Amino acid sequence: MPQPMLQAFTNNFLGNSPDWYKYTILAFLVANVVLVYTVGTFITGWLLIVEFIFTLAMALKCYPLQPGGLLAIEAIILGMAKPETVYHEALANFEVILLLMFMVAGIYFMRDLLLFTFTKLLIKVKSKTTLSLLFCFSGAILSAFLDALTVTAVLISVAVGFYSVYHKVASGKEVHHDHDYANDASVQEYHREDLESFRAFLRSLIMHGAVGTALGGVTTLVGEPQNLLIAEKAGWNFTEFFLAMAPVTMPTLVCGLATCLLLEKTGWFGYGSLIPENVRNVLVDFDEEESKKLTSKHKASLIVQGLVVIFLVVGLALHLAAVGLIGLTVIVLLTAFNGITEEHRIGHAFEEALPFTALLVVFFAIVAVIHEQHLFSPVINAVLAMDESIQPSMFFIANGILSMISDNVFVATVYINEVKAVFDAGKISREHFDLLTIAINTGTNLPSVATPNGQAAFLFLLTSALAPLIRLSYGRMVIMALPYTIVLSVVALLAVIYVL
Repeated sequence: MPQPMLQAFTNNFLGNSPDWYKYTILAFLVANVVLVYTVGTFITGWLLIVEFIFTLAMALKCYPLQPGGLLAIEAIILGMAKPETVYHEALANFEVILLLMFMVAGIYFMRDLLLFTFTKLLIKVKSKTTLSLLFCFSGAILSAFLDALTVTAVLISVAVGFYSVYHKVASGKEVHHDHDYANDASVQEYHREDLESFRAFLRSLIMHGAVGTALGGVTTLVGEPQNLLIAEKAGWNFTEFFLAMAPVTMPTLVCGLATCLLLEKTGWFGYGSLIPENVRNVLVDFDEEESKKLTSKHKASLIVQGLVVIFLVVGLALHLAAVGLIGLTVIVLLTAFNGITEEHRIGHAFEEALPFTALLVVFFAIVAVIHEQHLFSPVINAVLAMDESIQPSMFFIANGILSMISDNVFVATVYINEVKAVFDAGKISREHFDLLTIAINTGTNLPSVATPNGQAAFLFLLTSALAPLIRLSYGRMVIMALPYTIVLSVVALLAVIYVL
């Protein structure tokens, strides 16, 4: 093959990913073929899991759908799982797929209301400690009934909006002027110190809000994608799921909010920064101008969104229909009554959820390999051979560690399926199955705030347009999440041991 064509194929493979990453994925693909015929499918299956977790951990280098999908396709070609098994896994979790497709898209049409709410909080509340607590608590409440990804997207939109407004002013321009707010070259010297303080202020506020989405997301079956999957395996509706998790999630929520207060009071781990008075004045003036532009049409739209939020909460609490169908109802109501009738405008709502939906089906392909090769059976059997009283805590620890380095949806999917299979085989009681289910859900949701690898909302924040603006790097995010990781993990583990 001519050199230019070979170079073109190399450049196209996994796009802008680093060369070392591309070669690593190719090495995985070649090694798997050799290993299947030398050491067998069981050992190769375990290596496949490690390889897949690697693609999740390296999500900043390349979205895991492509490399993970190649590994899954190869596994099926090599006979490690049947296509029918993958289809069965996807069909068994169809309600989760519906959730991602329709609920996330439905909440997209509520963004105006959510943006309006968070904007007023940022402007009206002058105490940084109170504001941080409100952001954390609001993130928790909203994520319990909506979706952590969408709530994080709203927080990002609010922060980018205010950052861009001040950046224009700091660069000597009017608010309505076009401006590249990612470039500091035009920022006037006497504004630079205020700009850095404002970045630190937004960093701490966004991290409190992001942790809040984890605190609330663990409590209900719609808070995180894996929650619905777990609830489906356990046969719990919205209320039953909340009550089952409450002995662990409520103490954790209280301690998480207390941690928020402590961090703001002490200024540890990069928290505690205040908004400069000059910045606040600019933002207040901007909000007043925007409020004057609020038309009757905009107000009517906000009222409709508020009414649909009430319907959503009632519909979920009373389990009026499958969660995904409630999400579809939300889409229909908000678009019909707010005049959104163009196909392309509706299509934008699905852009955030569908890539992750596709990745979830790839998860199910890896889960199919785990099932057909019985990869986790020795691990599960080893834990179940321990004293029954320590099994929930062991599951919590195992899930927590894996969720720190991998995606918590994948970890939860694997463990709940394996435990459900043991329960169906009559090896554990229903009461014990419930305890293990609670440990799996809390273990995958709470310790996973340690790194952006574990929480989709954290990864979304890290890869967003906001992160470079406020200087929120991977390392800084890990450091700022550390106190929350320690508190949430320890409190939840103690609750699993002593309260359940």
